[in-house]
Amino acid sequence: MHLFHKRGASTVIFLALLVAFTIVVTLLSEGMGVGIISTSFVKTLGKTLCLALVAISMDLVWGYAGILSLGHFALFGLGGYMIGMWLMYERTREIVVSSLADAPIPPTVQEVSDAIANQIFGVVGSTEFPLIWAFADSLLAQLMLVVLVPGVLAGVFGWLAFRSRVAGVYLSILTQAMTLALSLYLFQNDNGLRGNNGLSGLQNLPGLSDVSQAVVSVWFLWGAALALGLGYLLAVWVVFGKFGSVLRGIRDDEARVRFLGYPVETYKLVLFTGTACMAGIAGALYYPQAGIVNPAEMAPIASIYLAVWVAIGGRGRLYGAVIGAAFVSLVSSWFTGGQAPDVSLGFYTIKWVDWWLVVLGLSFVLVTLFAPKGIGGLFDLLERRTAPDRHGADLGPDQGALREKEASE
Repeated sequence: MHLFHKRGASTVIFLALLVAFTIVVTLLSEGMGVGIISTSFVKTLGKTLCLALVAISMDLVWGYAGILSLGHFALFGLGGYMIGMWLMYERTREIVVSSLADAPIPPTVQEVSDAIANQIFGVVGSTEFPLIWAFADSLLAQLMLVVLVPGVLAGVFGWLAFRSRVAGVYLSILTQAMTLALSLYLFQNDNGLRGNNGLSGLQNLPGLSDVSQAVVSVWFLWGAALALGLGYLLAVWVVFGKFGSVLRGIRDDEARVRFLGYPVETYKLVLFTGTACMAGIAGALYYPQAGIVNPAEMAPIASIYLAVWVAIGGRGRLYGAVIGAAFVSLVSSWFTGGQAPDVSLGFYTIKWVDWWLVVLGLSFVLVTLFAPKGIGGLFDLLERRTAPDRHGADLGPDQGALREKEASE
């Protein structure tokens, strides 16, 4: 009841809009509707929902706890790698088994395994499965790793950083350094994840080769919408409970919260680890729609973009993070997809594909300077939050308190 008394209206509105959006897109899609919305755009919308989910995780740590993490998109990418290993393994296994089906002598299990390894790792000059692919043939194991790998990495990093009481800009630099180190490691060909080639062909679901991408895109849209809805509910429950009150206290005055006896480091660690798991789930839903995941997706600049999305949408308000991620994602697709017409100035032609990042950077600066509450702050104007008419009212909590008229005499 607490949730519905405090933030029930906005939560119900958000979930209703999410459900309505999912239904409308489904009915207008090529796979299950009248075909007005193309399959590629359905995938774009599904990926946007995943980006909104990772934006919520970023808003939880930055907007409510004051931890500016520049590594959450790397955790997002790790989730994509974990599910991508299973998708690539199983899809390759289907191809290998099909190609060996007509062999005079049925292949052994080892021969099939060697052929799969050769297909996957031949591009980096290897023919053997690395140790980290030990569970690639198990969907359940890889789904668990989607949560465990980002969670454990964030837990270890957070424990080391928070127990040392690293905070502020120094913590941001450390998270960015972690992201850079992880990205550089993944670029190496001998890391077991195909180096800069990454994992590809993830849009092909094993065992469903006869199902069109138009239908698969709608399935992923449903999955992303469900994950976003559940993630939003979880975030609301966390933020507007006692845990969230302590987080806001840590954000506003960490020393005072520590003086009151709260284990500040534990609160930070739990939040940092939990949001890492949320980011991993978002990545696991995103990259099968994108079709490929590679180290470039985990570069430090990607996590900076994530912070920009949250700032533009309005940090410290969950729906603001969703708005920011959705707005920037869709506008970015429009500009970089060649849909925005070039602008001729006579002496120079502005090509938005080249200038989009400049526009995004300027937007971040302008929002920071002139609209610190972001796009979400517009809802404050709609709610018309005016001061209550206190003329003649009690100035204290009790009926016998000093009144406004008495105070002015």
